[in-house]
Amino acid sequence: MSGDAGRARLGLRGAISSVGDIPRCRSKDPVAARTLAGSAHAAGQNAPALSSSRFARLTTLHSEASAVRNASHPLLACGAVGATLLAFIVLGHDGRRIAQLALLAAPMVLWLAWPLRSARLRRLRAALVWLWVMGFALDGVARAYLLDTYQAAPDGAMVLGAAANTNARESTEYLRMHWRSAVVWSAALAGAAVLAGMFVRRGAAAVSASAAPGVRQRLPFWPRSLVLMVLLLACLAYASKPWRRLHPALFWSQWSHSVQALRAAWADQQQVRDRMMAQAKAIAPVPLEAGPSTVVLVITDSINRDNMALYGYGRPTTPRLLAHKAQAGDQMAVLRHAWSADASTLPALRNLFHFGLPHTENGEHPPHLLALARAAGYKVWWISNHDDLAIEQQHARFANVVDMVNRTPGRASASLDGEILDCVQEALQDAGTDRKLIVVHLMGAHPHYSLRFPENANPFDDDVDAVETGLVKDGRSAWVRRFRQEYDAALLYHDFVVSELLQQTRSAGKPHDYRAWIYLSDHGQEVGHGSDRAGHSPSTASGYRIPAVIWRNRQPLPDGAAQQQPFRADWAAWTLMDLLKIQWRGQVPERNVLDPAYRWQPPKIPVAVESFSR
Repeated sequence: MSGDAGRARLGLRGAISSVGDIPRCRSKDPVAARTLAGSAHAAGQNAPALSSSRFARLTTLHSEASAVRNASHPLLACGAVGATLLAFIVLGHDGRRIAQLALLAAPMVLWLAWPLRSARLRRLRAALVWLWVMGFALDGVARAYLLDTYQAAPDGAMVLGAAANTNARESTEYLRMHWRSAVVWSAALAGAAVLAGMFVRRGAAAVSASAAPGVRQRLPFWPRSLVLMVLLLACLAYASKPWRRLHPALFWSQWSHSVQALRAAWADQQQVRDRMMAQAKAIAPVPLEAGPSTVVLVITDSINRDNMALYGYGRPTTPRLLAHKAQAGDQMAVLRHAWSADASTLPALRNLFHFGLPHTENGEHPPHLLALARAAGYKVWWISNHDDLAIEQQHARFANVVDMVNRTPGRASASLDGEILDCVQEALQDAGTDRKLIVVHLMGAHPHYSLRFPENANPFDDDVDAVETGLVKDGRSAWVRRFRQEYDAALLYHDFVVSELLQQTRSAGKPHDYRAWIYLSDHGQEVGHGSDRAGHSPSTASGYRIPAVIWRNRQPLPDGAAQQQPFRADWAAWTLMDLLKIQWRGQVPERNVLDPAYRWQPPKIPVAVESFSR
């Protein structure tokens, strides 16, 4: 074919030379001009004619050669778009999931190689392929962020619970705190959008240029075979339900449905609570002592003991608690090595109130602390600075009195914890019962940290002290150091609230009435301790390091050596039943930190901890 085309081109050039080599300059001599014109006319009449069939053959050969050369352009566009898409798939997945997602994504990318003559269809295809690529890119970015930040998958219990328990305002506050990460990931998405859009358009234009009327375009054999094989595997992938469910459109639709279903399940758990109250009455817990008894449980949020002067921190974040410790002596125990078994609120509270026990074999919940307290004759208050649907339905509604002080939805409210103090005082002064269990749920230092203390109440702002110097030495960024300052200011205000709650408990009732108080955090917080980031952290030990403090006005608490024993927050209910002086079937003294039979067992957390005794 190439020899015929060459000879045809040479013949065409000869024909053109015989008829068209006419000087374009005009002679100044009229006689010479007429002579030249006559010579040209005679040459044209005597030149051999180029047959129409030969000319058509030449045109066809030229068009086919152009088609073969241009056929590689759409494949180049497919390759560039596919590489962009694959990069984001690898970002959010690993193992065989990468191959599965790649096959699910392949059909639309390969569509770029299909020749379309209609300009409107080519534009529509470009738009659809771009949206397709961005859907996979968004999926990869979301998964990569969750994996990097929380070591969690989007359909994991922690993420689903957090999403179901979050509203628009809290999401906004979350972005305010983590806007730097959002900018980085958004920049990656923007780059993908530009790159994909550029090659999608180039692919469409390349196909348009090669789709000449009457010319049949075909890819070479091996590329065509590869495309057909990939399409066949893609068909098999879509035929498999487990593979098909990984497609971003299907996965995130199902994810949204799971979040809504979880919210609906939380909306009314009255039947579950009724069953658990019946279960508690069947266990028949009984008080060991007669007379008035008041126990206050203070649960705070996102407090890391490493930032408390009570635990040896370099900044004066807990002066009031230190004063209480000096006054109370052996009536107050600071558990030096306290740990949470969870790095987020919902599972932490679930484990705390259910004694750290799993569901029973028939799927029933283990006993609930508040249900047992009520069955033993205690009147229960739940006073909270959270407006949290899940916590309210799963735990707070077991109480006789529920006072949700903060009615701004979500945990991102600027409601300060001090607003609950009057409500606690009213509960302590209630004369309608001799037995009281008052649960106080504080915001603590839940992000955003700057909302957790009064305005202009940050004494650590831009203070170059030993803590700041240490952070600089450890290579912590300026924004993490800024968060540390705000976090420490939040702890200083938190110290005021917690100390007031302890003082209220110490002063309540008659001097000889029994009173006890226990304080702990649901989980810890990473603020530049183990990594250059701030926030919830299931991937570092800082996410699990919490404070735990106990006070009671009778019986000295364990001595210094006992206070050095590690303590687990998911075992706190066993200690609370001791403070409530309730006897019940199912007691496990080995899990009560106040019992001489206490035996430590490390919790199963997804991080390596060098020692639980530090």
